[in-house]
Amino acid sequence: MQINKNRVEINVKNVSKSFGSVRALHDVSLHFETGKLYGIIGPAGAGKTTLFRLMQHLMSVDSGGFEYVIDKQSVPFDDFRDNIAYMPQSQSLYSDLSVAEHLDFFRRLYSMDDAEFQSKKRELLKMTRLDKFLDRTAGNLSGGMYKKLGLMCALLRSPRVMLLDEPTNGVDPISRREFWNLLHESILSGILVIMTTAYMDEAERCDDVVLMDDGHVLANGEPSELLHKYKCRNFDEFFLKRGEK
Repeated sequence: MQINKNRVEINVKNVSKSFGSVRALHDVSLHFETGKLYGIIGPAGAGKTTLFRLMQHLMSVDSGGFEYVIDKQSVPFDDFRDNIAYMPQSQSLYSDLSVAEHLDFFRRLYSMDDAEFQSKKRELLKMTRLDKFLDRTAGNLSGGMYKKLGLMCALLRSPRVMLLDEPTNGVDPISRREFWNLLHESILSGILVIMTTAYMDEAERCDDVVLMDDGHVLANGEPSELLHKYKCRNFDEFFLKRGEK
């Protein structure tokens, strides 16, 4: 099922997951919807990546579940799956393939016709400013350019949902700013974007944030409202105060 411009939502309902004696997620309930950029914020081991993997049915939950919604109607995950693009935290591109070769590889993977591919390719190259680097291999790209190529490959098939696992990790400040501009452009085009990050300063750039630690949701909502509620100047202070308790 292709969703086109329809409104989409993902509801996380009392999801728990353990790996042996380690409880990765504790009864997590959340709501995500089109038109917002969500940030899942927390240190390593908070449960961010586990949540993403469960959301895509790459692993099974111990309890709870997910609801996938199109225009206020629940649909099976199999009807929703093809509309999710996932950008993992670890390197996922081929170091010996060029920018152009990556785009062609994903064109064939997504079975795109040539006219659609050429149009989307021009749009994405202009958006990312990678048009001058078509012949450069992924292994020779800077960290920021590598991340932009990964985002471009994810956007090629016009997904309705993007899950980005720490997409700005290890990226220089200028490239981080450019990457954030690309994310906001994606939101304006009608994509639901959910990203994880350990960078506390990035939390305030999101429309809504989910603050997590040790598999628990500590708080979620609009950044400014949460900072006011917990009397914190920033989210570093929020986590520092929690650590002192």
